[in-house]
Amino acid sequence: MNAWLFLLIAGLLEIVFATLIVASKGFTRPLVTICIIVVAVLSLYCLSQAAKTLPIGTAYAVWTGIGAAGTAIIGIFFMREPTNFFRMVSLLLIVSGVIGLKLTETPK
Repeated sequence: MNAWLFLLIAGLLEIVFATLIVASKGFTRPLVTICIIVVAVLSLYCLSQAAKTLPIGTAYAVWTGIGAAGTAIIGIFFMREPTNFFRMVSLLLIVSGVIGLKLTETPK
């Protein structure tokens, strides 16, 4: 499988486990907590597969960028987190950084 596809899946899984942290209510809900652990391990596995080909700095930055931006977007649309101009510009900068890393990536 393509390293960038592994990285995309890893980032999407990071969004899932970060979002589930809220649903776990401080890890007091055992089933949700188990889901967090499983999804986190899968995310790290996909990141490790991507890092076989991509530089770790690029892979890690993209992974956290997808997770951070995606989780913030989920928070805005589904958890009624506030939005303002500077927050939206900051999200745009994260996404721009991820795209920039993809465009300038050179494999190991």
